[in-house]
Amino acid sequence: MALENKLGLTSSADLAREEERISKKKAVQLYESGRLDQLTPGTVPALQEIHRILFEEIYDFAGKIRTVNLAKGNFRFAPVLYLESALHSIEQMPQSTFEQIVEKYVEMNIAHPFREGNGRSMRIWLDLMLKEELGRVVDWSLVNREDYLLAMERSPVRDTELKLLLKNALTDAVDSREVFLKGIDHSYEYEGYTAFRAEEL
Repeated sequence: MALENKLGLTSSADLAREEERISKKKAVQLYESGRLDQLTPGTVPALQEIHRILFEEIYDFAGKIRTVNLAKGNFRFAPVLYLESALHSIEQMPQSTFEQIVEKYVEMNIAHPFREGNGRSMRIWLDLMLKEELGRVVDWSLVNREDYLLAMERSPVRDTELKLLLKNALTDAVDSREVFLKGIDHSYEYEGYTAFRAEEL
């Protein structure tokens, strides 16, 4: 059964395909319009705006903090009851070094503020912080899917693996359209979305 959506799709496969096509196109627009550079890195409103832009044509909850509890396998994300205060605490976390930025990213992943589309929004949010604070971004095409997913799974307990993985993929090509578009494709690939290439939308 597909998640309730604005497109009226009831098949999960159809929804996944349309979600990928529309939100990837919106990601390209987010980059090309310059809107991304107007957001305040590391803030909850910046993450909400990224999410809203990517998913507003698909879901009513785009850009809105979730009101349902979520779990992935045996891992439970922050309970709705504590979500607002958790997000407030995360926003206050320092972000002036690479280590601090990744720690903030890990905490935001544990919070998982949205009903759907967290990972894809958060990787753009992460790069926004890295760009602002360090003049670098992750070249996601250098980050292996299995290694990344495993490192993310372990990160709530130990984030050393994730830090090493991302540090080895940093680039100073922060304004490269190619790096951004390849990044979007790889970011979506981690979640199993591989039908479209951002470049072609």
